[in-house]
Amino acid sequence: MPPKPKKRAAKKTAAKKPVPQKSLKKKVATKPLPANRAPVAKRTIAAPTGHGVAKLEIKPDRVAEILQILHETYPDVECALVHKDAWQLLVATILSAQCTDARVNMVTPKLFATYPTPAAMANAPTESIEELIRTTGFYHNKAKSIQGAGRVISEQFNNKVPDTMDELLTVPGAARKTANVVLGVAYGKAEGVVVDTHVFRLSRRLGLTRSDTPQTIEQDLMKIIPQDRWIQFSHELIHHGRQICEARKPKCAACPLEQLCHAPDKTWHS
Repeated sequence: MPPKPKKRAAKKTAAKKPVPQKSLKKKVATKPLPANRAPVAKRTIAAPTGHGVAKLEIKPDRVAEILQILHETYPDVECALVHKDAWQLLVATILSAQCTDARVNMVTPKLFATYPTPAAMANAPTESIEELIRTTGFYHNKAKSIQGAGRVISEQFNNKVPDTMDELLTVPGAARKTANVVLGVAYGKAEGVVVDTHVFRLSRRLGLTRSDTPQTIEQDLMKIIPQDRWIQFSHELIHHGRQICEARKPKCAACPLEQLCHAPDKTWHS
């Protein structure tokens, strides 16, 4: 058997040295910002850890300045929900969930003309109430809430909306935000701070809280806002959120609080 031919050893070739190439990146010319428009500085917020979030430092002087500016900007601001008494305010506030106050004000006149008292609302056909409040959204649940509220108030509170937090929280549809609205507007009692979508958003943008639930935000605000300003502060912040500090595109250039705000989503910086 003939011997197998030997494999030829592969010729070793010297590795070619890479030829240096010119960078393909082009320098992009940047236009200088106008003198009155500096880049917006992003605010770093500590991420949650096993020991919680780093404590947020709130300067009392800054809070006082925010309150002063809001008071001067909205001196006579009131609740936007049209009502004649505590019962109408309670119902209107329940209907305002996930709905504009303007829409609620379009619905309530006919609703109250048809069922003017808690007892009348409690005994009304559910389908009739649903039809009257349909345009406010979630009308099935809202009809059950205001009908249940009418039943509890007429049977347990002698047709009078209660004026304490504990009692109001037993009324169907009256969570803490609704109870705070009724207590503050109808009875002038400051037992808490109303935290709706505007107060939720603006208090975080202004760096008054880092909390992410209405309940914890309310507790944070109650610690730094004087109690005699709780009611008016909510009205002022709600109106400011509607007129200036909008959710998607805040009008920072027209905001009287702009120099005190360091939100990362600012649209303009003085």
